Amino acid sequence: MDQNAEILKKAISGSLKIIEQKREREIISRRFGLNGNKETLEQIGEMLSITRERVRQLEKAILIRLQISAEDNQIPELQAAEKILIRNLTETGRVARLSDLADKVYGRPATASEKTGIYFIATFSKALSVVEENDKYYAAVGIAEYGDEKTIRNKADEIVKVIRENKAPMTLDELDNKLDYEHPDHIKAIASISKLLATLNGLWGLAKWPTVNPKNIRDKIFVILEAKKEPMHFSEIAKEIADSNFKRKNVTVQAIHNELIKDSRFVLIGRGIYALSSWGYKKGTISEIITSILEKAEDSLTREEIVKQVLRVRKVKETTILLNLQNKKLFKKVDKNSYTLA
Repeated sequence: MDQNAEILKKAISGSLKIIEQKREREIISRRFGLNGNKETLEQIGEMLSITRERVRQLEKAILIRLQISAEDNQIPELQAAEKILIRNLTETGRVARLSDLADKVYGRPATASEKTGIYFIATFSKALSVVEENDKYYAAVGIAEYGDEKTIRNKADEIVKVIRENKAPMTLDELDNKLDYEHPDHIKAIASISKLLATLNGLWGLAKWPTVNPKNIRDKIFVILEAKKEPMHFSEIAKEIADSNFKRKNVTVQAIHNELIKDSRFVLIGRGIYALSSWGYKKGTISEIITSILEKAEDSLTREEIVKQVLRVRKVKETTILLNLQNKKLFKKVDKNSYTLA
């Protein structure tokens, strides 16, 4: 990967040599952060004692000259750099978020200047497309042959629309059945540049959905239970979170228990055992559950039927249910084995 770094470095320096005036080289270097942090039009304007608009005009003119130079093959170092970037983009689905592409090219977490160096090259390369970062999209680089910035953004918006209409997270294969792509990896590549989307455990959904983008402990608990699809003890939930792919997963068992108690999405159905309310479980004591069951029944129910229905929504011992049935203020024994409300 050191060879890649050297080739890209030469391409950047070779491109800057095309810019004859020192002031213009300074503008481009600062705007793209080639020597450090990226600077705004205002910052550069103040340094050079020119207006913000003038800096913008100069930047645009410089990039046009670089594009022409690239098309005329006047930057000999550029072709090797393009080859590296295109090879890596081909492996990642033809387009990639700038940070992901840079990490792949360098074989490690890339520095800020290394990322902006790649973006700088792609900006005037005829073989590459760039997606400018804003509130909806991450900065990205793609192979020009497969689409310009507008095309890439439209494709990302199309994926967002499909997921939004589905109203639930989708796998890449499910998305592939709805969209016209050569391979699911191409969908993954496009989806990764949208800030409106997030992914977790192979599912893609809207970034605002906790199932794919859990932002707090409660959301993480929800994701774990949703994936498990069965009630769990709070200590098991804590272990699953610790072993998960969540960004922040260092939480205590006590913190997990506290959040389970506070959130209406979670129902205590046994000693330390919780389920999702969406599964049909409801809060309440065993006596309250029995009362609810008998209220819905058209007639009295046998002891066995009551136990069976309670165990569907609570993980308790059968004897606990039978003891609650002995409450004569709430339940009346109709015959030897049947009960109704008192």
